[in-house]
Amino acid sequence: MEAITHLLNQQFVTAPLKPRPLDCHKGMLGSVGIIGGAATMTGAALLAGRAALKCGAGRVYITLLIDDAPNLDLQQPELMLRSPTQLFELKQLSILVIGPGLGQTGAALHCLQQALASHTPLVLDADALNLIAAHSALAESLQHRTAASILTPHPAEAARLLGCNTDVVQQDRVSAALALAQRFRSIVVLKGAGSICALPELNWFINPTGNPGLSSAGMGDVLSGMIAALIAQQLSPQQATLLAVYLHGAAADKLVQQGIGPIGLTASEVIDESRQVLNGWIYGAGVGQN
Repeated sequence: MEAITHLLNQQFVTAPLKPRPLDCHKGMLGSVGIIGGAATMTGAALLAGRAALKCGAGRVYITLLIDDAPNLDLQQPELMLRSPTQLFELKQLSILVIGPGLGQTGAALHCLQQALASHTPLVLDADALNLIAAHSALAESLQHRTAASILTPHPAEAARLLGCNTDVVQQDRVSAALALAQRFRSIVVLKGAGSICALPELNWFINPTGNPGLSSAGMGDVLSGMIAALIAQQLSPQQATLLAVYLHGAAADKLVQQGIGPIGLTASEVIDESRQVLNGWIYGAGVGQN
C-alpha cells in the first residue's frame, strides 16, 4: 500500500466543527479522564486537565499519582480529582489520557495495565510510552486493543518504542511515525517542527503551524488534553487529533504575532489562546478573539 500525505490546513481540520445547540448541556460534551502527576510532576496532569476543560470537554476527572493527593485544584476548581480506583469505576468516560507526569512506579504500571485493558479510547503520552517501550506485555496489550489509541511521542520516546536511537527517527520522521502507527495499530503524532500525524492505513499528515515557542515544558501535556477534549465532543479520533495538532500550533503562532514569545511562551498561555482561536473558528470573526 502506498503512503498518502497531506498538508494540514485550517479549512480541512475545522470542517467537523459546528456551533453548539442552544439546549446544550455538559452531558452532551463528554467526559475526559487523566492519569499522571506523580511526585515532582503534578503540574503535567493539571495542564492536560486544564487544556481539556478549556477546549470544551463537559467534565474532566484527574487522578494524581502522589501520596496524599489533593482533592481540589485551587486554580481550576472545575476539575474533579479522583483516586485511581474511583476513576476506573466511572462509567461515563469518553476518553482517557494517561502519561502526563505519570512516572514509572509500580502504581503507574498498574494504572497503565488497567487502561490498556479497558474499552475506553486512550491518549498515551510521556511515561506511558516509556513504560510500553520497556515492557513487552504492555506493547502487546496496546497492539491488541479494539478501542482507539493515540500515541503522542517526541523523538526520544519514539526511538524507545522503535528500539533505535533518536538520530534514526529524526533522519526519517515520516517512516518512524508510520512504523509506530502500523506496529501499534494506533494514530501517532510524532511531535517536533512539522509534527507528523500518521495513521495505521499509511495516510500521514504534516502540520505547518507552530514555532520554537512550543519548545518548553508542558506543551505536550496540553496537546494531549486538547485531543481528549475534542474526542469527548464526538469528533472521531482522527479528526480530533488533526484538529488539536493544528490548533495547538496556531495558538502559539497567534501569541507570537502578539509579541508573546517565542522566548518565554508558556503552556498555560497556549491553553487560553487555544480556547480563543477555537471559538473564533466556530463562531466567526470577533468571537473568542483578543
